[in-house]
Parts: sequence; structure tokens; C-alpha cells
Amino acid sequence: MDTTVFRPLDEDQPRVPGGSPVAVSARSLTKVYGQGAAEVRALDGVDVDFAAGAFTAIMGPSGSGKSTLMHVLAGLDGATAGTARLGATEITALDDTALTRLRRDRVGFVFQSFNLLPMFTAEQNILLPLELAGTTVDRAWFDTLVSTLGLGQRLTHRPSELSGGQQQRVAIARALIAKPEVVFADEPTGNLDSRSGAEVLSFLRRSVRELGRTIIMVTHDPTAAAYADRVVLLADGRIAGDIADPTPESVLTGLEALRTLDQAAL
Repeated sequence: MDTTVFRPLDEDQPRVPGGSPVAVSARSLTKVYGQGAAEVRALDGVDVDFAAGAFTAIMGPSGSGKSTLMHVLAGLDGATAGTARLGATEITALDDTALTRLRRDRVGFVFQSFNLLPMFTAEQNILLPLELAGTTVDRAWFDTLVSTLGLGQRLTHRPSELSGGQQQRVAIARALIAKPEVVFADEPTGNLDSRSGAEVLSFLRRSVRELGRTIIMVTHDPTAAAYADRVVLLADGRIAGDIADPTPESVLTGLEALRTLDQAAL
């Protein structure tokens, strides 16, 4: 069977191809906003696993729940029902203090808006999570990140002196510096031109393949999704499909299949 082609999920289909260890998982995960006639089910009983040491993209139409799923899995938002786990830790059962500690020690974030501190140099921005945690800098790891991300000549520059692509690379290094179990990237190329976006996506892929990181990325761009090892498709707050070894063409085919299924249900 050609695994690059869209496949609707069924109950017996394994969620992590190849039997890889699971980094992040959800079971019956539900998120409801509002009440009564204004109720919106952003997530509707999601069951999904994300493999460790892999680059996974989450895609779906606007309003499908992809950003909500990422925020709940990352501990940035709470769930209405169901469970989300980071490794063996059930994050949906943690209080605010424990969630803050988990996000600081075990999770990295890359956002569309970079979120660098303008008064700090690139090096200071990268090391900020360790400073806040009071953790010693692993200089060998720092040097590896700087080399991999091509930032060696930019460490003394402030964000205003860097291009958008360079700022996002600094943000990636900051997300990886504490060696988190998983990095969540929310539309990381949304504010970049196509060339800078391609550079950032290449670095994300290299961080998985060469540095052994785990990345879960939300994107609306089929070309961006094709950099991942796997694409998980959402529709109406539910897992609707899975694409292994994606290409831009297979992702577009999957999205079109979702639209066809949606129209058939009307």
C-alpha cells in the first residue's frame, strides 16, 4: 500500500508508524468552548499518538481544532474531558504550578511571532530558559545548536539586527537549549518569506534527524507539512486522516479528501 496517499483512520490502525516510542499522546481528548446554543466542540474525543524522535505536522481546515490540540498537548490550555500525556505524565491532571514546571523543563515552543526579547543579544535569548531555570549551560550542546542553525556570526546581534529567518532560528535554538522532550511549533514560518521559511523548516527537520529531537508542528501550508515525517489531519475537532512520508501533492490530496468527505456528509 502506498503510505504517501491519504488514509482515513479506523479503530485498528496503529497511530505511530513503525512502532516508535510515544512522546505525546491523547485519549478521548475533548475541548468545549461556550455553553448551550453557543457551544463549540474544538476537540471532539481525539485519540492520537506522536512518535518520539520524529517530525509530525498537524493540518486541517480553518476551525478544525489543530491549534487547540497543540495548545492542550503542550499544557498551554486545559481540556474539558479526556487525557493528554507527555511520556508517562498525564498533563491534563497537573495543577498550574506543575504545568509551569513541565513547560519549563520538558517542553520547547516555537511561535510564528518569534517572541525574542529585543534588549537581549541572540546568545542571551537562546540561553534565557536556562537562566530562568537556574540551570548550568551545556556549552557543547550550545555550540552544536549554534553550528547546526548557522548562528555563529550572529550571537552578539539583537533581534532588530537580524532577518526574520535568523530570528526564527534563534527561537528554535532557544526552544532546544534545555533539551526538551518535545518541541511544539505553531505556524513557525507564518511570518517568513518563502526562502527564509524553507531554511527554518530544513533546520527543524535537521534537529530531528541529526539532533534526535521530537517536533510537533501546526501548519496550514502543504509545502511546510511535506518537511515532516508524518502528517496528522484534523476535521471538526477529530482525527480524520494520516499521511506518512508526505509530499506537497499527497498533503493536498489528503486535504481535498477531507473536503470531499465533508461535502458528502452535508
